[in-house]
Amino acid sequence: MRTHTSRRGFLQFGLSAAGAALAPRWALAQAANAPSSAAAQADPGMIPVKSTKLADNVYLLQGTGGNMVLQTGSDGLLLIDASFAPAVPRIREAIAALAPAAISAPGQLINTHWHGDHTGGNEGMHAAGFSILAHRQTRDRLSHTQVMQLFHRTVDPSPAGALPTQVFDSTMTVYRNGDTLDLVHFAPAHTDSDIYTHFKNANVLHLGDIWFNGMYPFIDEGTGGNIDGMIAGSKLGLEIADSSTKIIPGHGPLGTKEELAAYHEMLSAVRERVAGLKKQGLSEPEALAKKPTAEFDARWGKGFMAPDVFAGIVYRTV
Repeated sequence: MRTHTSRRGFLQFGLSAAGAALAPRWALAQAANAPSSAAAQADPGMIPVKSTKLADNVYLLQGTGGNMVLQTGSDGLLLIDASFAPAVPRIREAIAALAPAAISAPGQLINTHWHGDHTGGNEGMHAAGFSILAHRQTRDRLSHTQVMQLFHRTVDPSPAGALPTQVFDSTMTVYRNGDTLDLVHFAPAHTDSDIYTHFKNANVLHLGDIWFNGMYPFIDEGTGGNIDGMIAGSKLGLEIADSSTKIIPGHGPLGTKEELAAYHEMLSAVRERVAGLKKQGLSEPEALAKKPTAEFDARWGKGFMAPDVFAGIVYRTV
């Protein structure tokens, strides 16, 4: 049974993936015991946004939604992602603490993909003077009703003020505040709308939800996501980064190339194991009964995505 929800309702729902809505009916017993994200269940409007300095004018902002990056400077503020709608006042407080004179100046907001924990604050940040830039598919997804297949949810179109007004198809270069930013669209991976942003001078790379640092990732198979794209995306991140690059995951702590490499290796290994079981003719529940993620569960299975739920997505998208 599907639940229809407004965009705001979906934002409140977030990506807290423990519980019955996440898994096929036969997997409910396992999924019910999955750890949930306390941050995702908290009120986004009540949680302060923490800032971490990454370079002279580049900061990591972390609240209840996806990880954000702020760049300050004379060309105006640039923000990557906008968390949940109720978090906008907390985001603006964090920005004001870092760049008090610039909070009312025109800014640029970049969306890494369409999901509400990254775009929910679009309308509020647009009202605060930010124009919105994203991949063309992000605007398309936000403009139409979407189905969150794993969560059995439909999501209403976003209001006009939340839609990107500038879009690109493959790559785009932004020159801002003394840096050159490469914006590049991934092949379908977490969704079909994912991009990365590389601050070339600051040596900061925001991968969006291609990377969930320290946890199994959510792959939105209903909007184009698949395990092969996640593997290719993490490999591309490794090719871009060097040993000094500060790598921002969509969720989880600030990361390193070594941590991203471990994540990439985990994705590749699970994919191969699940694909092998599927090739043998095992059904999805039969394949999951073989515990293809068992070797990795201690390190990666403590996030909001239960091991069997993640393995099920791999099975269905391999």
